[in-house]
Amino acid sequence: MFTGIIEEIGTLNSIKKESDLYTLEVSAKKVLEGTKYGDSIATNGVCLTVTEMGENFYKAEVMLETINSTNFKDLKKGANLNLERALSPSKRLDGHIVQGHVDGVGEITNIINNNREVVYRINFKGENSKYIVEKGSIALDGISLTVSKVEGDNFEVSIIPTTVKETTLSSKKVGDKINIETDIIGRYVYSFLNLENKKEITMDFLRENGF
Repeated sequence: MFTGIIEEIGTLNSIKKESDLYTLEVSAKKVLEGTKYGDSIATNGVCLTVTEMGENFYKAEVMLETINSTNFKDLKKGANLNLERALSPSKRLDGHIVQGHVDGVGEITNIINNNREVVYRINFKGENSKYIVEKGSIALDGISLTVSKVEGDNFEVSIIPTTVKETTLSSKKVGDKINIETDIIGRYVYSFLNLENKKEITMDFLRENGF
């Protein structure tokens, strides 16, 4: 489990394919502190397990399915990556609950630089788009953000300049692909309501469900 608060920007040293398995080597520093073999590191919002590590790098194996369902398929050597260690019990939850399970890939269609914020407009088609709601949480390349507007298959996030500078958003441009993970709590609520929507809403029903 992660919070979506990026700890540092790493660099992709290499990505190698062996059969249906890819091995990523990522240069990093801060996220290696206290990390050991088998630990998880969110890499551009994708939960990866450390299979090898050195003084300034870690390696992780990625299945073909993950490559195809994320923006990993577009990664090239030297690419910058958002990195975050898994949440520890003593850490404050400053962002929101992020699992590192990417729902799909969106495309940045517009970037507006205002005085005190940068607005990113993103197109995201597919079944999981229904979980995106205004004022709700969303993770973009592993960054915990708040949705400011939803219009059909498009949504916007308004971001302070500090967040842009401290993540890979600073290098994003129109047309770039970005990993999207919708809010797990929103998905559970949607699923619950969908299962219950055929039941008559009565006072007894509301009491049974904690209202």
